[in-house]
Amino acid sequence: MADAVQPIFILPEGYSRTSGKDAQRNNIAAAKAVANSVKSTLGPRGMDKMLVDNIGDITITNDGVTVLKNMEVENPAAKMIVEVAKTQEEEVGDGTTTAVILSGELLKNAETLLDQSIHPTLIARGYRLAANRAQEVLDKLKIKLDVNSKEDLSKIVKTATIGKSTGADEYVISLIVDAIQHVKSHSGNNESVELDDIKVEKKIGGGLRDSKLVAGVVIDKEPVHPNMPETMKDAKIVLLNLALEIEKTNIDAQIRIEKPEQIEAFLNQEEKMLKNMVTKIKDSGATVVVCQKGIDDAAQHFLAKAGILGFRRVSESDIKKISKATGAKIVSTLDELEKSSLGDAGLVHVDKIAGETLAFIEKCKNPKSVTILVRGGTEHVVDEIQRAIEDSLGDLKSVIEDGGAIVAGGGACEMEVSKQLRDFATKLEGREQLAVNAFSDALEIVPKTLAENAGMDPIDIIVDLRAAHQKEQTWAGVDLLDVYKPKISDMFKQGVLEPLRTKKQAIKSASEAAIMILRIDDIISAGKSAAGGQPRMPGMGGYGEE
Repeated sequence: MADAVQPIFILPEGYSRTSGKDAQRNNIAAAKAVANSVKSTLGPRGMDKMLVDNIGDITITNDGVTVLKNMEVENPAAKMIVEVAKTQEEEVGDGTTTAVILSGELLKNAETLLDQSIHPTLIARGYRLAANRAQEVLDKLKIKLDVNSKEDLSKIVKTATIGKSTGADEYVISLIVDAIQHVKSHSGNNESVELDDIKVEKKIGGGLRDSKLVAGVVIDKEPVHPNMPETMKDAKIVLLNLALEIEKTNIDAQIRIEKPEQIEAFLNQEEKMLKNMVTKIKDSGATVVVCQKGIDDAAQHFLAKAGILGFRRVSESDIKKISKATGAKIVSTLDELEKSSLGDAGLVHVDKIAGETLAFIEKCKNPKSVTILVRGGTEHVVDEIQRAIEDSLGDLKSVIEDGGAIVAGGGACEMEVSKQLRDFATKLEGREQLAVNAFSDALEIVPKTLAENAGMDPIDIIVDLRAAHQKEQTWAGVDLLDVYKPKISDMFKQGVLEPLRTKKQAIKSASEAAIMILRIDDIISAGKSAAGGQPRMPGMGGYGEE
């Protein structure tokens, strides 16, 4: 009788290994769980999630990436799906929920193919073919909007905000579109937008309609001296990247004082130096000083006496915004200060909002940096309005930079791409055809989820949409604009428009994540050590060990 084979352990204690079909099933189950956690937030009838962290802070939102960031996901496959949402957020700013539920559906459909003994690499290849084809189809489907038309841009914002706390409010939509039109710039034949040039300042109190667009910059600062004027019309602004203080020398030095008169002379000299600094500012014609660093008490007094309004310790980012809004140059030494360095603002004033003092630098002639002051009843409301504004700005940036390239929303775009992928699959040979069809079916999750969240029968909706698209109704989608009678309509005619970039990025990110997860057949995880850290590699001693 042969000797029993002794099992060989190649992993240290505390490590675990899952391989083969179990690893694939676990990964797919984790991805589906993440997708299901945000599924109910999609669309104008989507619901909100309340997230409570370990110290009791509450976040109420229906923004996919915000939900996932606050969930503190630990499963490695689930983390990859969260990364899809983060990538979508960074690249486009909107469409995070769409990208996540599409990832989950692609993996769910792949699971069915795995049950039919189709190899994961064949599924991955079919998915890659389908994703590339989908990008080509989207490029052919795109429509061009007039990026200078406020009405056209308003449709993009309305689609982005209709399911948010702002509720597609016409007043807020107007603020967002006006803000983006202020900051867009031309480079050759193309237009670009730098979203950092739009500051969103939140203040609790009032209501949504108390929000306003400031043609300039709002800073959370108050005057450095109580005797300074709180309002300055036709202000001349100087931006200082230096301290209005007597700086210490870089070398060690001692001052030896033997008589009381010498102390007085020393203090008088310091005061004279500070007075000279203020004189230089006054002689330049400046009436408002915005300083990135500190302002000495004596300098504050001299500025107030000269009738100059001053703010200190303003952040570098705010200084840059003020520069873009007013045309002021940032000055590093007072010797280079001259009239051409000053910026202009029609009005600089200090105002108290919700018990906090804010400084408004506004009524600038051609501001390339503006501020949206957001108001709302509670902190949670204001935070969610801010997220809706940021999503909308991201959408507008995509549309403007892509020359107005858009597609219709409401699931119309996904249904048309799905239809064309089915036609593409019939031209393929081999099992990749099944994977392309699975990809095509996965795209239908968007209109299906929109229908489910609106209380409609998703099967009936998908059947009707397929029939409509077979009749060449390219933009047929789920119309949820009428609260009482949800139906299928031409979403382009209804003005439900989304950036082309949002759809392309969602499909790209979702398919790449799904393919990567499908190709994993072995999971080797390190357990936590007793001290809560990572286990050491075998044979690696710690400090003090022999």
